[in-house]
Amino acid sequence: MKINPLVSRRNFVKSSAAAAAGLAFMPSENFAWAAGSDAIRYGLVGCGGRGTGAAVNAVEAASGVTLAAMGDVFEDRLDSSKAKLKEQLGDAYQVSSEREFSGWDAYKHVIDSEVDVVIFATPPVFRPLHVAYAVEKGRHVFMEKPIGVDPAGVRAFFDVADEADRKGLSIVAGTQRRHERRYLEVVQRIHDGAIGEVVAGQVYWNQGGLWKVDRKPGWSDMEHQLRNWLYYTHLSGDHVVEQHIHNIDVANWAVGETPIKASGVGGRQQRVSPEYGHIFDHFAVNLEYPGGATILSMCKQQENTAKFVGEHIIGAKGTSNAASWIKGEHAFRFDGENPNPYVQEHANLIESIRGGNPINEARRMAETNISAIMVREAAYTGQEITWEDAMNSTQNLTPAAWEFGDMPIFAAAVPGETALNRRPFEEDEMAVSG
Repeated sequence: MKINPLVSRRNFVKSSAAAAAGLAFMPSENFAWAAGSDAIRYGLVGCGGRGTGAAVNAVEAASGVTLAAMGDVFEDRLDSSKAKLKEQLGDAYQVSSEREFSGWDAYKHVIDSEVDVVIFATPPVFRPLHVAYAVEKGRHVFMEKPIGVDPAGVRAFFDVADEADRKGLSIVAGTQRRHERRYLEVVQRIHDGAIGEVVAGQVYWNQGGLWKVDRKPGWSDMEHQLRNWLYYTHLSGDHVVEQHIHNIDVANWAVGETPIKASGVGGRQQRVSPEYGHIFDHFAVNLEYPGGATILSMCKQQENTAKFVGEHIIGAKGTSNAASWIKGEHAFRFDGENPNPYVQEHANLIESIRGGNPINEARRMAETNISAIMVREAAYTGQEITWEDAMNSTQNLTPAAWEFGDMPIFAAAVPGETALNRRPFEEDEMAVSG
């Protein structure tokens, strides 16, 4: 599948502007939601911390919103989320026992319930499967980022985006900076020329380690990996795709294009023991854009190291942090009200549904996801990775079947040896003991 590597500034600006607070939405003849009622019924698929938080954010975003169905592959995760949400949502919690689901097919049961919107906050590998089914069934979607872990999964979202457009469905992704007022105002000024042509920049997500769940007796390989999904590239995409994608998205947004090349380094220095799977703990990759801009993409998850999360955009006539200030001839500092972006993204989604003017971020999110995969693969392979390389790659990291049992851990990437077009679950020689 070949996709034009050049994404116009107009598309990036359009997707951002559509999310701005206070937009007036006009009705659409193709609107799928049953108009005439303010009630919005959410379903939740993936009952971990982020999914639970997103359900709270949705109820906070607007009146008339309720949680009507929940599902998770693990019953204990469903139960712990349910206890928290009953307390936090009050009367907005309307999940009956008949609409509580666990197991591999829980997502289908939630989608098939009488809901208007479905939140997807499972490990990212499941996003292509889950969201495609939701759109098939005519549900609006809030999906956490990323939306896939490999090119095969992400490519599916171009078709999903088209189908959502045909059905008049809204799809909002969990890249909340695109809905945050201070980012919206600053990036709009960048697009209007406040710092001149963007020529360079740096984007960072540098932090310490994250949570880890110790293996318990009786857990199969699959269960242990799912409960520690962060540390397995086939489940999370690695932290450069799962987390640093936020900053890469801001880079693409500010430049107004997607990158054409990626080259750099990465590796494992601290997290090398088996319980940390096979992801890297640091990346530093340079991104080159069609207009000549170069952006350094850096991220790490290493204890006792310097921390910084943010973006720095350099223009021919000034600089900006993309989030709050611009320096140069057209200096600016944001000092207005900045609503919680985790709530605002749901407010914009709900407003689009009620107003009949769908927001569809699936295509833009797929473009950003491919950009993040380019960064990962430049470090994993040690090669220069182009947009065409990533988009047309036959790489597929998905296991042949989703079932509990043995699940070998394929070997960690080795720059200079690891190939881009790998299919590790079809290559026994790449598997090691799980």
